[in-house]
Amino acid sequence: MINQLLQNPMLISGLVAMWFAQFIKVPIWFLVTGKWDWHLMFNPGGMPSSHAALVCGTTISIGMYEGFNTGTFAIAFAITSVVLYDAAGVRRQAGYHAQKINMIFDELLSGHPVSQETLKEVIGHTPRQVIVGAVMGLIVGWIITYLW
Repeated sequence: MINQLLQNPMLISGLVAMWFAQFIKVPIWFLVTGKWDWHLMFNPGGMPSSHAALVCGTTISIGMYEGFNTGTFAIAFAITSVVLYDAAGVRRQAGYHAQKINMIFDELLSGHPVSQETLKEVIGHTPRQVIVGAVMGLIVGWIITYLW
């Protein structure tokens, strides 16, 4: 079973695209801030969207490998559409809510010995982050499938 998974170009395309998107967050952060933050490789959110890269890499590979007129591609495309919408929409709004809630706790609890864990604020993506992740996934997925 593991051998079959490792020989699946569609799965490998998506996973490599996702890994590459997560890895590239570190040097992008360094270029923007001048600071290395290796934790970004394991955090959701940020530039580029690894969720977008994963689903787009997998979907383009499915289309190239099995055909763009198949039911499998249609399902992959539909799921990709939902993930992209969610990454830039729902998850982004959840991040805004976390910012506001953290600000309220900071204001209400300043000077009090109450410990409050802050909520993760960068859980979604801007549309630009989703587009870059999607393009990255399409390119990586196409390359891997083409070379496979």
